[in-house]
Amino acid sequence: MERASKLSDSAMENTTRGWINGFIGVLIFSGSLPATRVAVLAFDPVFLTVARASIAGVLALCVLLLFKERRPARHQLLPLLVVALGVVAGFPLLTALALQYVTSAHSIVFLGMLPLATAVFAVMRGGERPRPAFWCFSVLGSLLVVGFAIRQGLTASPQGDILMLLAILACGLGYAEGAKLSRTLGGWQVISWALVLSLPVMVPLAWLLMPLSFSQVSTPAWLGLAYVSLFSMLIGFVFWYRGLAQGGIAAVGQLQLLQPFFGLALAATVLHEQVSMGMLGVTVAVILCVVGARKCAK
Repeated sequence: MERASKLSDSAMENTTRGWINGFIGVLIFSGSLPATRVAVLAFDPVFLTVARASIAGVLALCVLLLFKERRPARHQLLPLLVVALGVVAGFPLLTALALQYVTSAHSIVFLGMLPLATAVFAVMRGGERPRPAFWCFSVLGSLLVVGFAIRQGLTASPQGDILMLLAILACGLGYAEGAKLSRTLGGWQVISWALVLSLPVMVPLAWLLMPLSFSQVSTPAWLGLAYVSLFSMLIGFVFWYRGLAQGGIAAVGQLQLLQPFFGLALAATVLHEQVSMGMLGVTVAVILCVVGARKCAK
């Protein structure tokens, strides 16, 4: 009995740490779209994508060499490639392209669909089996987001909305695959090796696509590039993958429902973008869904 109690307490403590790490990751990721929005005003979206991956990849390589981390096993290379395609290339590129058509405030609302996408891929790739009630809350949160987007008028910018939907799918797959792999490879090691694997492609592309002159690039754009390179591409994933591995991919993934709230606050305060009552209403509604999903995750 005593041993079972200790194991239960240990599991609960591990789950709590997972939610804390996941929450920190969400806070960091909340600044990604506003920072991208600022950067894409001065940088070409494709160059921005390969530049941020190159900068983060070089930093990751230095850290891996510093700590003398062992190389991934052969069977881990394919999952790492999936992570790289999903979160190193896919999500950053698709969101950068989308932000040419929509504001960061509008794109942030689409992030409410990310927990559902992550949960679906957690079942497909991670072998998790949440209870039916969990899916009700997760689907409800996503429907609220989609309904809001339709009410705003998808015809206003179908390109931007389609690109955001594709970005969500790519990100959800990358999150689930990376979290599964981090159970054996380690959280920060997963994103670091994924970034390093992408370097042979990203660095040459960054060199080829580099602007002829940076004289017209504003300070905010440089800060945006720095943020998405260091925090969005590297530091945020250290906490996020660790949290997903500790607390469960589908369960902790619901914390992403909080991301629109923080993102909208940043869009309003930093970018001075208009945040309507409808946006706030949808955000509050999806935040409430995370409470129900959390209780029904297992």
